[in-house]
Amino acid sequence: MPLDPDSLRRGGLPVSKRGCSVADSAVQTPGRMATPPPPTDRAHLELKHSADMGSSRPSRTDARDRDIGRAGLDCDAGDQELHRQSGCSQRESTPAGSPHRKRQRINGDRFIPARTGQDLLASYSLQEPGTPTAARTKRPSHGELNFQKTEQANRTYNTLLRSELFEGSIPQATPRSISPECGLPASPRPANLYESARSHTPPAAPAPSLPPTMTPSTPHKNLFTYMSPRNHSGIAGHMTPSRTPQSRHGPNLDTRAEIYSLSPVRFGSQQMLLCPRRQSRAVSKVPYKVLDAPELADDFYLNLVDWGSANVLGVGLGSSVYMWNAQTSKVNKLCTLNDDTVTSVSWIQKGTHIAIGTSKGLVQIWDAEKTRRLRTMTGHTARVGSLAWNSHILTSGSRDRLIYHRDVRRPDQWVRKLAGHKQEVCGLKWNSDDGQLASGGNDNKLMVWDGLNDTPLWKLTDHVAAVKAIAWSPHQRGLLASGGGTADRRIVFHDTLKGAVINEVDTGSQVCNISWSKNSNEIVSTHGYSQNQIVVWKYPSMTQVVSLTGHTYRVLYLAMSPDGRTIVTGAGDETLRFWNVFGRKPGTKEENDGGGRLSDWGIIR
Repeated sequence: MPLDPDSLRRGGLPVSKRGCSVADSAVQTPGRMATPPPPTDRAHLELKHSADMGSSRPSRTDARDRDIGRAGLDCDAGDQELHRQSGCSQRESTPAGSPHRKRQRINGDRFIPARTGQDLLASYSLQEPGTPTAARTKRPSHGELNFQKTEQANRTYNTLLRSELFEGSIPQATPRSISPECGLPASPRPANLYESARSHTPPAAPAPSLPPTMTPSTPHKNLFTYMSPRNHSGIAGHMTPSRTPQSRHGPNLDTRAEIYSLSPVRFGSQQMLLCPRRQSRAVSKVPYKVLDAPELADDFYLNLVDWGSANVLGVGLGSSVYMWNAQTSKVNKLCTLNDDTVTSVSWIQKGTHIAIGTSKGLVQIWDAEKTRRLRTMTGHTARVGSLAWNSHILTSGSRDRLIYHRDVRRPDQWVRKLAGHKQEVCGLKWNSDDGQLASGGNDNKLMVWDGLNDTPLWKLTDHVAAVKAIAWSPHQRGLLASGGGTADRRIVFHDTLKGAVINEVDTGSQVCNISWSKNSNEIVSTHGYSQNQIVVWKYPSMTQVVSLTGHTYRVLYLAMSPDGRTIVTGAGDETLRFWNVFGRKPGTKEENDGGGRLSDWGIIR
């Protein structure tokens, strides 16, 4: 309540030993002004005031004037100062104060920490060991999990630094309310530690503001020790609970007590640091095997690596096709073309047949188990850069802008011709469950074809560069992921049931290949200019699980093992690198596959 100096003078307040009244003492220490006397003392003063109104007023006035005279104080100056302090206290107690008013500097007899001029290192070091906000650096553990911890720490530090420098200009994952009992929304952009506690309080349901001179106890800090004013817990306006609420992740601090926090960061950053994070799974950043692949073409539009169901890797090198057995690590040369080069290879989904596309527009089918060519099919007038199987249907895409459907059981060269792209077809993928084909071209178009129809079901024009990377999700029906070239750099997710875009993410570099994990809802992508990295993403959040580097050229080729746990990448640096990036499928046991029907290869022919 506002104080009236006339009422104080009439009330005859007692004089201190130093010769000044309590009203004068309030000028020097404003902390006592906001604290009303206890109820018993208040009643005693009111009773004494009513009893002495008539007879003893002159004598008390004379005594008070003599005491003030001995103290040598100017009454007019004291009254003016009292008026100023009284008005200031009334303004500070207003719950719906203007959030844009310049904060008033507080000079009291207690230290109230602020971010300005604070030793951040000392503040961190003085936090208790059990406090989740303590950013202690632990000795890095040995193993590959240390890489994940380091990257996670770097990302957290970068986010925290941007939040502190730019405040609310970047999104922060902070809860809307701090505690159920306060009901105050989190301040998205506090001006400073002093104003954030009262400036952003909604005026609809105003709560009594905290008197600036009542310093609450600061929990879990050993830098200063404050005594909680338990005797004032019943006073209106006191907002410090007698006990700080606790949660399983640490103290549940109220935003109104943020001005007394010893943390060098704002409350939103503290919430980010306190937020529990899932432990990242260990992904080795070092390939477990590296093979030389001489004459592996550095051509974005080719598809020269594929991993078959028999656990055999097929690679096109120059004019030859080699096969590497993943079980025995033996290499076999399948064939060498005469006056021609290999531009694409593709294994049939189940079996030991492999299709080979050539630079002259031919498509050959080989029996890898018997090392015998079965047939050669024509139709294209330019190189065949992409192949895709759907049971007995083999689809080929060429630089001549055409797509041919071929039934390998029939003697015909092709059964259906698709003319939808205006430039080279560089990506083909079948969705065997729905019978849909996705094709990408150098004309920046992504087309979805239903079955063997020669009219596209969808023409998707979201990319602004060549679309080679295409992958159908094995976990969600109609979900198609596609990646754009250097000018696009995005991974776009499409709903082919509705023809709509679900989500997109900018990868920062050319997207060369995309493949979905068979065992988890994750996706792996390989990239070219300018970072040449391999990235594993968590879908649908599209957060990076791990980023793998090692290739010195564009990572143009990608294939996945039959069990879905290993990927192989190829680049223009003429190397093949094998990475363990995915785990086993939940509910499956460790299998020791003997390599299928091709496991008996033991010599290099």
